[in-house]
Amino acid sequence: MTKINTKGKTEIPIFFATDDNYLPFLDVTLVSLIENASKDYFYNIYVLNTGLNEFGKAKIRRRNCENVAIHFVNASKYMGDVQKKFKNVYHFSLATYYRLFIQGMFPEYKKILYLDCDIAVLGDVSELYNIDLEGNMIAGVREGFISKTKEFAEYAEKAVGVSSNDYVNAGILVIDLEKFREHRIEQRFTELLCTYNFETIDPDQAYLNYFCRNKIKFLPTGWNKTPAYDKWEGKLNIVHYALAEKPWNTDVPMGEYFWHYAEKSSFYNKIVSIKESYTEEDRYAKEMAGLDILKKALEIVDSGECFLPILGPCGEF
Repeated sequence: MTKINTKGKTEIPIFFATDDNYLPFLDVTLVSLIENASKDYFYNIYVLNTGLNEFGKAKIRRRNCENVAIHFVNASKYMGDVQKKFKNVYHFSLATYYRLFIQGMFPEYKKILYLDCDIAVLGDVSELYNIDLEGNMIAGVREGFISKTKEFAEYAEKAVGVSSNDYVNAGILVIDLEKFREHRIEQRFTELLCTYNFETIDPDQAYLNYFCRNKIKFLPTGWNKTPAYDKWEGKLNIVHYALAEKPWNTDVPMGEYFWHYAEKSSFYNKIVSIKESYTEEDRYAKEMAGLDILKKALEIVDSGECFLPILGPCGEF
């Protein structure tokens, strides 16, 4: 990777992972992030992928500016054959696994931000990056949907081996890559995937919670606010459309933040057409998938073929 001239500014490395389907929504996220970013920092943004269309990439590159540089990184060669083990799980893209390989792909970085593409950034992410991890491996926000749903809470505690009240949402993370290297997170993930390939309802998120349990700094919910709940702690900095229903499909709470930035996106017309083509059949299919996830969570618990029964509470693998 060519070293970018940061013009003396402190660099903030930010990582996304996407496929072609999510490029329009990545662009909306970038519009919101850049509009609220401090001019005192240089934001080096890396988009992990395994092949994207050039037309879409060209549109994303329009976001490059004086203190922002966007790089597209094809992760295929680095991940090798292990990516054949990745499983399609419900509405998750295979790109969700890529974050587990950042520690090895980018040895020059000690600490990074990882952000999902289905967010609207309302605050300055330099404040998130500068949070003191206090010796923890990651910082993130508790996954409220896990703790407040009986089936998911049982899955977290009996399958993954993590308290449902301390289950972190992996969509917005501060990651100490040095700690990841020290604890061999990438290698352990690969070994587990190739040895057991556990069934999960939340692919890489389950692995991250298992590996990082008891080494997580929990942040105010204002840094990862899902529309499902009315209240949040602290300043509202990031709205995360983390559940199956998205603002580009249908009307969702807090969707106005997404559309505020979508109107400034190079993909605006595409996004509008996606919403207009969303049918009642599509909505019903997502509703049924949601019920299926609840059923699957309990099936995984009952199967005994998951983290806690096999690896135990210590889990050193």
